[in-house]
Amino acid sequence: MKVAIYGQYYLNSTEPIIKDIFIFLIKNNVETLIEANFLDMLFEKNLFEKKHSTYQSYTELDSSFDLLISIGGDGTILRAATLVKDTGVPILGINAGRLGFLATVQKDNIAEFMQFIIDKKYSISKRTLLSLSCSPENEAIKDLNFAINEITVSRKETTSMITIETYLNDEYLNSYWADGLIIATPTGSTGYSMSCGGPIFTPNVKSLVITPIAPHNLNARPLVVTDNTEIRLKVSGRDDHYLVSLDSRLFSVKNDTVLHIKKSPFKINMVEIPDATFLKTLRTKLFWGEDRRN
Repeated sequence: MKVAIYGQYYLNSTEPIIKDIFIFLIKNNVETLIEANFLDMLFEKNLFEKKHSTYQSYTELDSSFDLLISIGGDGTILRAATLVKDTGVPILGINAGRLGFLATVQKDNIAEFMQFIIDKKYSISKRTLLSLSCSPENEAIKDLNFAINEITVSRKETTSMITIETYLNDEYLNSYWADGLIIATPTGSTGYSMSCGGPIFTPNVKSLVITPIAPHNLNARPLVVTDNTEIRLKVSGRDDHYLVSLDSRLFSVKNDTVLHIKKSPFKINMVEIPDATFLKTLRTKLFWGEDRRN
């Protein structure tokens, strides 16, 4: 096997996780490459030598890799997706954070779950992505124009609300008067959208959800649409710019910019291991059934 390792941060709590992963991979003769910036962090902590094999960007991460292991929380996986892009390399999330719906492998079960990988006793959960294009074109968004969780528009340097004129397949839907608007995938339904009152989807649902952020029109509610719907947004407000985020990547956009959002032509492959399924993660993370009566 050939495995890529990725992480964004180093915390003291991640040291035993990293050691357990590499002890297991070396024992099973797995070829490993560490993302160059992450290796620099590990080198500073005297965990690895500089001579370890590395990769530096998505241009070096190709279909020759069997797996990418993401060490961190859900935010780290969102960053890992920008490295994987359309290569089809599956991502396995090792949870070194707190609340996580994507990083499902807990630090206490690393050896057990890694054995499932070696034995190929896992399934692939294909996750729908959203792509964004702008009129006029925005160079900052052009290269990484996709999101696995959500695309969000929000106010920038003002406390005033913005107006988001929304069209579905060229038909006018509504003008949301709000702090912002979230367009979320099934994967992103457990993130920002859920915090704003949106519904939870299982990952295989072929739908998107449009969720307003603190709308002043009190009758505005989250709306579920099919995932082949093309969404067009036009934002106006007191400020000359507004913010657009693709997952955790944030951009400033001029008011006259029109956003075109649709399903991406490729998907991200997430590794799903027995006993770490989406439904079990929901029960664990949201404490479903944790009631004194049960």
